[in-house]
Amino acid sequence: MKLGNERAAGFFVPLPPSLASVLARLDSLSLKPGFSLQRELALARALKPYIGEGLGGVVMPLAQETELASLFLICDFYPEDGQLSLIEQLRDVVTEHIPDEERAWLDPLKHSHMDVFELVSSDSARVTVRSLGDGAMVHLPGGDFIKNVPSGFGVLTRVISRTGEGSSAAVWGGCGLILSPEDARTVMETIAEWRRELEIETGSFTLGEWKEFAKRYGHMLLWAFAQLRLDALVDAVSHIRYRCSDGRLYLYAVALYDHHAHRLFADRLSAMDGLEPEESAGRPGEADAGSGIPQASVWVQREKTESGMETVARLTLTSSQLMVECDGPERLDRIKHELASTLGFSLHFRGETTEPPARKLSVEELMAGDQPTLMVTPEEDRTLLSRFLEKAYLEWADQPHVALGGQTPRHAAESPSMRKTVGALIDEMAAHDLGRRRTGLPAFEYNRLRAHVGLDEVPE
Repeated sequence: MKLGNERAAGFFVPLPPSLASVLARLDSLSLKPGFSLQRELALARALKPYIGEGLGGVVMPLAQETELASLFLICDFYPEDGQLSLIEQLRDVVTEHIPDEERAWLDPLKHSHMDVFELVSSDSARVTVRSLGDGAMVHLPGGDFIKNVPSGFGVLTRVISRTGEGSSAAVWGGCGLILSPEDARTVMETIAEWRRELEIETGSFTLGEWKEFAKRYGHMLLWAFAQLRLDALVDAVSHIRYRCSDGRLYLYAVALYDHHAHRLFADRLSAMDGLEPEESAGRPGEADAGSGIPQASVWVQREKTESGMETVARLTLTSSQLMVECDGPERLDRIKHELASTLGFSLHFRGETTEPPARKLSVEELMAGDQPTLMVTPEEDRTLLSRFLEKAYLEWADQPHVALGGQTPRHAAESPSMRKTVGALIDEMAAHDLGRRRTGLPAFEYNRLRAHVGLDEVPE
């Protein structure tokens, strides 16, 4: 089931008229001025993951979650200001007539609790479920709302036992959230972990039977479901595919290094598993005929994707820099660890960016099941690269550089004997600018860097 889609994630079921009527009375009581603050406290507790951090402001609770939170308020919440619970208040009402068929629901509501059930069997007349908390079997009315849910799936809901009809007979509490078997197990494992933490925190290692625990802390089931939604959202975001306007994978995760051992780096990178020379790259170390600046050595990592074999990472080695481009932060982290293991202290980290292009996608789009694909324009690419290179290169001016005998470029540029070397480093950075390679236009204005270290500008 798609956790972002309300119709797939849950259902509503009509309540018996007398139960619907008494719930309406209880809800009306909760809205009275003297109880309104307690109502806010109860709903904030049940829907805590959607308030503030976490899912707050990103995802709204599903309608079924809100309904179950309202039932928590009515059935489970004890006011913190000493008032009677809503059920106790309604029971004591003598100023208006409440039919006996409605009063008969007060005790079943008071003793009900939220639970996660495994669907055992279902037909149009009856549904049999088993509590994943204590294994109790419960029989509920069937209907179209659940006929397409496979056996073994989980349902987070509240069931209300009907007085005088046997302990296994109950009615739905009006709605439910459908969970895959894996998600149902995850919810129960999360609750078990939180329960152990509560036992340690309270100093009591026996929080009673499952029904007693669920009555006091059943709202945590809603927290665990909200955590599932957050995890699903994070997973969806992490699997977005970004593509260039020509269809190639967009390598937005970039790391930049300085080095001082070109031959060592070229040999080690050539020997790294998974890397192969890029066919379009020039001969390593060969000087460009026009500028005299050595060609860069380029290796790529290719993987089979839904579109065939594609470049998922590129490493560009110049005489003084190593640039790593990847299709996401996870791959960049893996390659960075490999480089650290292979090249160690010969690498001098200058910075990285893992910021993807800004996009607004609905939660439904992110959780639709298919891997989202977003197109990135050359203008967007240059903007992101420019933001990264500006920070990295302006900081570079005041960082010690091995090629300058450990001096900073700014300090070395003050020496007549070193100015030419500093200028040559900047010329090579400009020649192998990532924006020039990716979009045909430089992503950084290198005369700014020359001025920053005290060198004269040159035509670009």
